Amino acid sequence: MLRRANFKPSRNKLENIGSATAGSGISEQPQIPDRLCVKCPGCGKMVFTKDVKQNERVCPECGYHFKMPARERILSVCDENTFTEWDPFLISRDFLQFPGYAVKLKSSRLNSRENEAVISGYGKVEGSPCALFAMDSRFMMGSMGSVVGEKITRVFEHATEHRLPVVGFTLSGGARMQEGTVSLMQMAKTSGAVKRHSDAGLLYITVLTNPTTGGVTASFAMEGDILLAEPKALIGFAGPRVIEQTIRQKLPKGFQSAEFLLEKGFLDGIVVRQEMRKVLSQLLKLHEKGAD
Repeated sequence: MLRRANFKPSRNKLENIGSATAGSGISEQPQIPDRLCVKCPGCGKMVFTKDVKQNERVCPECGYHFKMPARERILSVCDENTFTEWDPFLISRDFLQFPGYAVKLKSSRLNSRENEAVISGYGKVEGSPCALFAMDSRFMMGSMGSVVGEKITRVFEHATEHRLPVVGFTLSGGARMQEGTVSLMQMAKTSGAVKRHSDAGLLYITVLTNPTTGGVTASFAMEGDILLAEPKALIGFAGPRVIEQTIRQKLPKGFQSAEFLLEKGFLDGIVVRQEMRKVLSQLLKLHEKGAD
């Protein structure tokens, strides 16, 4: 049985706050390649890579949101030199000896330059302190295995202990099948941590990005007090094709898009990336006033 004692304890202490830290079946959106131009999947136009990166990885022509690396996403909303990473050394193990899993883990670490599919820590958003986590598509499509579940659980445990709100950026193809039922167990574990944080009267803001699917959607991603999303993000449990094959019906246009979910009352708002920092700051400050 996999026990939490098997994980290394965090090397970061909350007292160290203030120092900066360096360092499914859903098809992947393209990352922005290191070349002069890139073709935007939204409008089909060739745009300068430099312009897209300077625009927070949003197409300057049509507003299409490219995927953003987890560390870059957190630093884009945090005040300068306020983010301190938690649990950076937790690493997944191939405890089931699933064929090819060890190779995929190694490849994902090289590709993403991260140890896992989620980055977590403490930071300030326009002066408001909070715990944050962000998921990274470059690491096995942000799939949730034992370490992802453990790191997110620890975020909420730290936040509950130190009376902090949580801001989470979700992106995932679902549970990591190479870890079997252990990956599914993370749904209950993370949900329990979210519930204890909520019972303490603390705020949890979720930002759903493209795509947020599978076991992540069925657990902590949809459990926020405030649910935001980026434009045109795919949000759901199973993919549209699987649903159509199961129910043998054609799905409505835009089904599982952020705009469709907002219209049906499943989201509180859709926020473009350039406005995300400002919106999060406003929500955190409103919560601070309400807590006084």
